[in-house]
Amino acid sequence: GGIAQGLIWGIMALGVYMTYRMLGLADLTVDGSLATGGAVCIMLVLAGWNPQLALIIAFLAGVAAGLITGFLHTKLGIPDILAGILTQISLYSINLNIMGKANQAVNVNKVSFLFSSNAKNLPRTIALACVVCGVLVVLLYMYLGTEHGSALRATGINGAMARAQGINTNSMKVIGLALSNGLVALAGGVLSQYQGFADINMGRGAIVIGLAAVIIGEV
Repeated sequence: GGIAQGLIWGIMALGVYMTYRMLGLADLTVDGSLATGGAVCIMLVLAGWNPQLALIIAFLAGVAAGLITGFLHTKLGIPDILAGILTQISLYSINLNIMGKANQAVNVNKVSFLFSSNAKNLPRTIALACVVCGVLVVLLYMYLGTEHGSALRATGINGAMARAQGINTNSMKVIGLALSNGLVALAGGVLSQYQGFADINMGRGAIVIGLAAVIIGEV
C-alpha cells in the first residue's frame, strides 16, 4: 500500500518539479488543486461517468486552477507565492461547492476502479501506477526537448535572457503553472479512486511532500 501511494504522490511530485525547479516559482496552488482533482473525479463517478474519463476532466480542472494562478501572477503583477495562496484559498470554497460537503465517498463494490487499495488488487494498482508515472516522465522528457519546452526551461533559468531572445516569458509561466497543476490534480483524482473518497483536506501539506520528493530525488 505504501508503494502504491508513493507512486501516486510521485505524479504530484512531477507537477511540483515543473514549477519549483524548472520555472523557479514557489506555487502553493498545489494544496488546493490536489483536492480539486479528487473532488471532480469522485463527483463525476458518482454522477455515472467513466472513472478514466473522470481522471481526464480532473486533469483539466487542475489546468484551469494553474491558469488562474498564472493570470494573477503575470497579468495582475501579484507575487508568485501570494498568487498561489489566493488560488489555494479560493479552491477550498470551490471544492466544497463541487462536493456539496466536506467529503464524498464511492461504494467501491459497485464501481470498478483501476486504482484500488483493496489488498488483492494492490499488485495491479502498483503496476498501473508505474506505467502512468513512466508514460508521464517520457512525455515530459519529449516535450521539454522541443523548441517550446526549451523556451519554458530558459524562462526558469534566466528570464531576462529568455526575453532578450524573443520568448514571451509570461506565457511560458502560465503554461508551466497550468501543466503543473494539471498533473497535481490528476494525482488527486487517482488518489481519490485509490482510497475511494475525496476529502476537502486531502491536499493539506501536499506542497511540502512534493518539495521533499523533488529535493530527495535530486540528491
